[in-house]
Amino acid sequence: MESKKYSLEIGGKELKVEIGGLAGRANSSVLAQMGDTVVLATCVMAKNTKEGVNYLPLSVDYEERLYAAGKIKGSRFIKREGRPSDEAILTGRLIDRSIRPLFDQRIRNSIQIVITVLSFDGKNDPDTLSLIAASLSLTISDIPWAGPVGCIRVSRVENSLVFNPDYQERETSEFNVLVAGTENRVNMLEARSQEASEEKVLEGIEAAQPHIKKSIDWQKKIQKEIGKEKISLNFPEANQKLISLAKEFLQKKLEEVVYNQDQVHLGGRLDSLKEELLKHLEKAGELGIEKDHLAKEIEEILEKEIDNLLHKNVLESEKRPDGRKLDEVRPLNCQVALLPRTHGSGLFLRGATQALAIVTLGSPGMVQLLDTMEYDKEKHFILHYNFPPFCVGETGFLRGPGRREIGHGALAEKAVESLIPEKDGFPYTIRVVSEILSSNGSSSMASVSATSLALMDAGVPMKGPAAGIALGLVLGKDINEYKILTDIQGPEDHHGDMDLKIAGTKNGITAMQMDVKVEGLTVNILKDAFARAKKARLEILAEMEKAIAEPRKELSQYAPVIITLQINPDKIRDVIGPGGKVINRIIAETGVDIDIEDSGLVFITSPNKEANEKAVAWIQNLTHEVQPGEVFQGRVTRILNFGAMVEILPGQEGLIHISELAPYHVQKVSDIVKIGDLVPVKVKNIDDMGRINLTMNNAKK
Repeated sequence: MESKKYSLEIGGKELKVEIGGLAGRANSSVLAQMGDTVVLATCVMAKNTKEGVNYLPLSVDYEERLYAAGKIKGSRFIKREGRPSDEAILTGRLIDRSIRPLFDQRIRNSIQIVITVLSFDGKNDPDTLSLIAASLSLTISDIPWAGPVGCIRVSRVENSLVFNPDYQERETSEFNVLVAGTENRVNMLEARSQEASEEKVLEGIEAAQPHIKKSIDWQKKIQKEIGKEKISLNFPEANQKLISLAKEFLQKKLEEVVYNQDQVHLGGRLDSLKEELLKHLEKAGELGIEKDHLAKEIEEILEKEIDNLLHKNVLESEKRPDGRKLDEVRPLNCQVALLPRTHGSGLFLRGATQALAIVTLGSPGMVQLLDTMEYDKEKHFILHYNFPPFCVGETGFLRGPGRREIGHGALAEKAVESLIPEKDGFPYTIRVVSEILSSNGSSSMASVSATSLALMDAGVPMKGPAAGIALGLVLGKDINEYKILTDIQGPEDHHGDMDLKIAGTKNGITAMQMDVKVEGLTVNILKDAFARAKKARLEILAEMEKAIAEPRKELSQYAPVIITLQINPDKIRDVIGPGGKVINRIIAETGVDIDIEDSGLVFITSPNKEANEKAVAWIQNLTHEVQPGEVFQGRVTRILNFGAMVEILPGQEGLIHISELAPYHVQKVSDIVKIGDLVPVKVKNIDDMGRINLTMNNAKK
């Protein structure tokens, strides 16, 4: 099959694509390459509509392949890639959030975007490449879509902005933000930061705009040359009589139901309103619509009317459903030390949203080992997020974490991890679990605050607490007509035009995530939103400080005790012993955990100080480097014709020559010592071969 090749210089790197050579049965496909990282993006739309759904059935699957990095799965029994890694799920969500707003939300045909990573060079991250490839694939396909979108990653390294940074530059950067959008708008943000100021992050976002526009112009040029004509979809015509009757009924009741300080039970009130509307329309008669279909029609009408009502009230009179001011945060409550036997706990309440975070401290050996396509590393700070169905008043299956739980947990973890002490100063493995007990708006940001409270309660010497807030937006017909909403919940989240989550400390931003339901936002809107987020964050941090102002000086009595010991790396083999015999004996007899690094750093962990001290003494004896003049109480292990061998330390023996057994002439060694005797000895010298020579003369301490 004939293929077309195109290239573009973007952010100092060359982006190359090939179209038409692979995956010819898909609606379209794009093979994209940057450096030696290569991805294949395909898109397919089902020919028929999906029955029984009232949403856009779009799915994005990001498929990592270990062969792309020249790896084979480590398990001896399973070599095929299994469920997607957390990183793959997060990348898939990132792409979804960028492209979804540009689809006609009335589409009911299933659309699937599949991005497969075919080659990975360890330098060029596949995520930005995959997003551009997905955008271009949709743009040149016959699938109706209002793209393209462009994207670029921006970091601030040594006070300079770097575009398309490699992994090393990202590790040392002050902030790292992935920006996506259309020609003049930003529609997706994903960032982690080392407490960078709002001004610096905004500078990076604004600097990304020309690169994004360049990418979009390039995609449009390709579309003009080889793009397919878009399929024309027929959407059912609205039943105007039904809409008119429904609007007339809702006009007097809808605001009373939606605009109520009790937003927790909004769902119940809306269900009752739907039942009333259904009965009203059935009485009206002559509509000729089956009851089940009528219920679906009512659902869609109600959604649109709530959307219109919210926009009208916020824009015209700054009226929010629960009566708060636009910049007002819901009532806050913070508590610590709720659970008696955990190592640390914190409860954060914001309105009806409740997050309970629990900290567990473990030995260095309990780190999570990550073996993915992109990297192999150890993770000593872990945050898990649980969202059980009861937290939203529903029933459901309690299975493993879904994409939502993984995404929210990763965002909260990102917001706190830069504040966690380095392993050298605090060698514990730290696991935090955020249990969402009740949710009505931004449980991920509540998890950030709850986690900070719990870590300080546990005595983890973090740099400072972090807090987060979710902001919404109501746009008018003109992009300059807008209102920003602080601490969104319920209908503001569902019917608003933006979900911007910003977390950070009093000094600056640590994490950020944004997606929209419109084409995108201007930088001016983002500036206003950032300022609003900072104001709310400082309010929340002040409330958290009332519960606990700084990390506790002492760890929980139930937390394990870790003692750090530095030994000569050459002595590691003495501690481990043949086949692990020595170290396993120490562990069995003392009950400690022992982790040894190649540098000779030894971590000894146990539930009590006494066991640790016993293990420390044991290891110190094993690794003690004997010096001339030292005195020991040694045990005689062998009798030789010319002297006796004495064990002065575990695994270390020295020779007492017969002439050193006494200050007088000794005829036979056995006249002075016998095997098993404990005798005082002094180190006389250590020869060039490392042999220890002992004496019993003047050996008493």
